[in-house]
Amino acid sequence: MSHIHGESIEEIEMEAEEKMEKTIADLGREMGTIRTGRASVHLLDPIKVDYYGAITPLNQMATITTPEASLITVQPWDASQIGAIERAIQQAELGLNPQNDGKLIRIQIPALNEERRRELVKHLHQMTEMHRVAARAVRRDANDALKKLEKDSTISEDEGRSAHDDIQELTNATIKKLDEASAVKEKEIMEIG
Repeated sequence: MSHIHGESIEEIEMEAEEKMEKTIADLGREMGTIRTGRASVHLLDPIKVDYYGAITPLNQMATITTPEASLITVQPWDASQIGAIERAIQQAELGLNPQNDGKLIRIQIPALNEERRRELVKHLHQMTEMHRVAARAVRRDANDALKKLEKDSTISEDEGRSAHDDIQELTNATIKKLDEASAVKEKEIMEIG
């Protein structure tokens, strides 16, 4: 069952393009959570804290900053939650060791060793491949929607063929962008110092 429901070639192409742009943006968000040896507030994006029974994203309950290249600070808006935040960071299995002084949590970002860098690159490649698969699924859904228009005689065979080519070009461009973004992140991960 197609997840693209256009009534015309233009609508199908527009919907496919929107979904592919979302795929690129999603990879960007996910790559932000990969440690590169440099401090980044996005490292803490996946962390959720039990805030009075409600599971709350950390960035919705604290100010997160990077005052130095290898330091992240977390300033809770509610000081009584500092222990819960510290536990959530430790339990997130990000390899981070938070230090709490009662008002502020400091997280020193340790340098990555070669083995860890290679593991992160492998994880990055898996993440990128998942997004390539998502782009190809959008292509399949768009092609299915085009075939339906052809079958219903809404568009001619030639129009269908031309639209299929456009969808393939869009897919190729999207995969190229995914690969380029991944290559930049890989370079960041492998950079030492």
